[in-house]
Parts: sequence; C-alpha cells; structure tokens
Amino acid sequence: MRKYLNVYTAYSIMLFLIILVGILQSWSIALSILNYCLIAAVMTMGANIQWGYAGLINFGIMGYTALGGLAVVLVSVAPVPEAWSVGGINIIACLAIIIAMVIITKFIIRKFKKSKSRNYLIAILILFGLILIRVVASPGIDAIESVNPAKTGFLGGLGMPVLFSWIVGGLFAAGLAFVIGKIALGLRADYLAIATLLIAEIVVSIIKHEDWLARGVKNVIGLKRPVPFEVDLQKSEWFISVVEKINFNKLNMISSFEEKKELLNELVISASSIYVKLCMTGFLLSVVIIILIITQKALYSPWGRKMRAIRDNEVAAEAMGKNVVKEHLLIFVLGSAIVGIAGAMMVTNDGLFTPGSYRPMRYTFVIWVMVIVGGTGNNFGAILGGFVVWFLWVEAAPIALFLINFFTANLAETNQIKLHLVNSAPYFRFLIIGTALLVIMRYRPQGILPEKIIKQ
Repeated sequence: MRKYLNVYTAYSIMLFLIILVGILQSWSIALSILNYCLIAAVMTMGANIQWGYAGLINFGIMGYTALGGLAVVLVSVAPVPEAWSVGGINIIACLAIIIAMVIITKFIIRKFKKSKSRNYLIAILILFGLILIRVVASPGIDAIESVNPAKTGFLGGLGMPVLFSWIVGGLFAAGLAFVIGKIALGLRADYLAIATLLIAEIVVSIIKHEDWLARGVKNVIGLKRPVPFEVDLQKSEWFISVVEKINFNKLNMISSFEEKKELLNELVISASSIYVKLCMTGFLLSVVIIILIITQKALYSPWGRKMRAIRDNEVAAEAMGKNVVKEHLLIFVLGSAIVGIAGAMMVTNDGLFTPGSYRPMRYTFVIWVMVIVGGTGNNFGAILGGFVVWFLWVEAAPIALFLINFFTANLAETNQIKLHLVNSAPYFRFLIIGTALLVIMRYRPQGILPEKIIKQ
C-alpha cells in the first residue's frame, strides 16, 4: 500500500481537479474532460509500450490515430447503394489488382535469387500495376464522388455496430505498423522518428484527398455511438420522468405551470448531456482498465523484462541470443494497435470524422509530452501524463482568462493591453504546457511517476 502512495496521491489530485471543474463550471464540461483524458490515456499507453518498454521513437502516432478514426467510418456508416452501383466494381477491381501485385511480388522473391534482374522485374510489375490501378480507378472514383456530394459522395461503410470499429481500428493501425516496421525499424533512432512522421503525414494526406473513401475534408458527421443521442433522450418519457423525480423539490417551488415546464425542459437538456457522457465514460474506462491490466502483466512478465533488457543494451541482448529485430517489430505493432483503438474511440466520442484536424502538434507531439510528463516505462505514469496534459490543454484558456481578469481588474474594459491579453487567452495553453514541461523536466526528469525498477 505504501509503495503506491504517490500513485494514489497523484490520481486523487487529478480527480479533485475534475470534480472542481464540475462544481465551478459544469458537470458536462467535467465529464467531457474526463472522457478525453481516458482516450488520451489509451494513446499514451500505446506510445509508452514502444518508447518505455523498447526505446522505439515513433513520431507517426497521428497516422495510426487517423486510421482508427477511418475504421469508424468504414465499419459503422451505412453503405451508399448509389455510389456502389456506379463505381463499386472499379474499386473492387483495384483491390484485386493490389492483391495480385502482392502475390506475384512474393512469388518472384521466393522463386528468383536476389539480383538486379529480380529488382528490375519487381519495379516493372509495381509500375505497371500503378498505371493499371489509375486507369481502372479514375472513372469509378469520379462517378462515386458525383453521387450527392453534399451528403455522401463516398462508398459508405458496412453498417455494423460502432464498438466493432474499435477493434478494426487497432487492426488497421497494426497492419500499417507491420509494413512500416519491416521497412524502417532498421533505421537509427533519429531517422526512425523522421520516417514514421513522414509516413503518418502520407496516411493523413491520402485520407484527406480521397473523397470516395471517407469524404475527405468534407467530413463525415452523425456517426453511430454505443450510447443514446441527447435528442432521443429528451423525447423519452422515462428519462423525463426520472429527471422530474430527481428535481421534484426544485420544480415544486415554482407555482406557474409554464415556468415549471420551461425549467423541466432545461433540466432534461442538461441531464441528457450528462447521462450520455457518463455512459461513454463507462465504455472508455472499461477499455483503459483492460489495456492497463494487460500491459501491466506484460511489463512484469519474462517478456517485459526481455524488452527492457533490449532497450537498455541491444548489443548485450543480441549476444545472449535474443532476436532484437523481431521483438522490436512485435512491440511496434502492439503499441500502434493500441493507438489505433484510441483513434477509433475519439471519433466515436466526437460523433464525427474530420481528417483536416489530424495535425502532428495535437496527435503526436502532445502525446509524447504526456508520456514524458507522466513517466516513461510506467503505465500509471503514462496515464497520469495523459490526464495532466489534456486537463491543462482544455482548462488553460479558462485559467488564463481568470488570471487576466484578476490582475487587470483596475484597468478599463477598453484598455488595449487588457483587450490583447483577453483575446490571446486561448493561446496560453502552449505557454502553460511548455512551462509545466520545463518545471517537470527540471525537478522530475523521469516524470511524475517514474519507472520502478524491480530487483529479482
């Protein structure tokens, strides 16, 4: 119990701050912050597996997050029959061509010895395949994107339950990570970081520009959720009855029927938002707990000790017969899969897919700051870092605005300095997070909850 005192203390402080937001601002905002903190916790656990367990620098978190979000669209959105009828065959044909290219390439690699002739043959095959894909795909894509582009203009998805897309998002990210790992894991740490960042940019760019896939920058809205929609709850008799019973005393204090009805309507609207967010909290918290249990057991298993040994000294681990390349690939895939799940969770929580919002600052470097602040190599630290940084990211503007108004209370409302500071309040998040990072790196260089070294 005593050895986990710092963990309990840190999480108690975070819980107190979230409750304080609920009291001072609103419970809806507090639950929104909590839900995003839980999603950030999943992302940080994925990044921590790669960096904290194996020392792999992955700056491609943004790409895996985007793939997780894409999975929500491809799995949960209903198919668009008109788009499939005019261009679906072309897309299926292109998919068949890609599969054929992969099979033929593997056949060539197996049957022919390594030589320049084999390389030229593979290059010609890929070039011919790309030209063929272009010829086949172009008319189909144009036809698909012309089908009611204001609302659809894409093929849609499979119309399946949205929770299934969380698993598919992890599989999409794992598949991409496997390909990247095969190519790039042999690079030195700094080159690996650059390569993963560039590949992530390519993935996001493809999603943004291929409208037939997920509407590109036109966005996909009204996505399914595993919880009721607020509008539906506000029309449900049982929900209205529950809200009325909970607020019985408050409603009885009003004598006017119209005023009572108006107040009840406001209470129902507020309660519906809180209820939906609480339901989402349950789903998100379940995922965090499941992943935490699995990663903790993995960390203190023989496999986890082997990964830390490889991280600390690759040469010594390789000399003892450990397959470093294979283990790096495995952990690279596992960490990316968890990030993909988090990306699907975020899009489900938002209810919309916006490819234009995927930027390295928010979906790569902020996640890395979370891991560093919390403590690399410690799952509890990584989760705490997600909570701390995301809380500051959201609440930095309100805190900054409060401080600005407090220190400039004696200045006139038209004062240019005061106006400039008030208008700049949203940008104080970068200053606050940067300052917090500097302070922690100065006084807690290993993070708030550093990795615990267990002696065997």
